[in-house]
Amino acid sequence: MDAREMKIKAAAAALDYVEDGMRLGIGTGSTAEEFVRLLAEKVASGFRIEGVPTSERTARLCVELGVPLKSLDELPELDLTIDGADEVDGRLRLIKGGGGALLREKIVACASSRMIVIADETKVVDTLGAFKLPIEVNVFGLAATRIAVEKLAARLGLSGEITVRASGDGTFMTDGGHLILDASFGRIPDADALAHELNAIPGVVEHGLFIGIASLAIIAGAAGARVMTA
Repeated sequence: MDAREMKIKAAAAALDYVEDGMRLGIGTGSTAEEFVRLLAEKVASGFRIEGVPTSERTARLCVELGVPLKSLDELPELDLTIDGADEVDGRLRLIKGGGGALLREKIVACASSRMIVIADETKVVDTLGAFKLPIEVNVFGLAATRIAVEKLAARLGLSGEITVRASGDGTFMTDGGHLILDASFGRIPDADALAHELNAIPGVVEHGLFIGIASLAIIAGAAGARVMTA
C-alpha cells in the first residue's frame, strides 16, 4: 500500500464518524484532501453537512467538488473537525502546520466539540519534533520575535535552526497575512512547556503544537486503519 492509499484508508475510516446534518470543520493538507473527495461523493448522493474550511486551499477544493461551505462566523460552534497532522504522539499531541494553515486549523478545531486526526503510520512518533515546528508570527517585529523564540528554545534545552519559511522566490505568507518560522528542534521532550512559553511571546500569533485538542486519531498502515486514543 503506497502513501496515498494509506491516506485514503484513514480518510474513509473518518467518514464513518460524520453524521447527516453535522456542522463540520474540514482540514488542510494531502490527507484532508482525500477526505474532502470522499465527503463530496456522499454529498452528491444526498448526505447533508455544512462545512467550515481551515484554509483557502481547502475552500477551493470543496467548492470545486460541491461540498457546501459556511464561514466560521456563520457557524461558530461545530460538531466535529477532521484534519491531518504532521506528527502525532501516543498522547494525541500533534505538530501541525506543514501546509501553513495552523492558525485557522487550531481556531476551527477548538470551535468543535471533537477533533479527529487522520494520518498514515509514518506520522506516529514517540517524541514530537522530528518534523519542523511551524510558528506563525506577525510580520512586524520579525527579527525581535525570532530572537525571543531562539532564547526560549535555549532555556528549554532545545537546539536547531529556526528559519523563515520561503515559497518559490519569496517568503511564504499565510492566509491571515503572517509569516512562519520553522524550528528544527529534532526532539521536543516537554511539548507542553514549549507550547505554554511560545504563547507568551507577543509576536507569536500561534504555533503548531496542538495539545489537548484531538479526541482520537485514525492511523492507516499496510494492515488497514486503526484508532488511537490518548
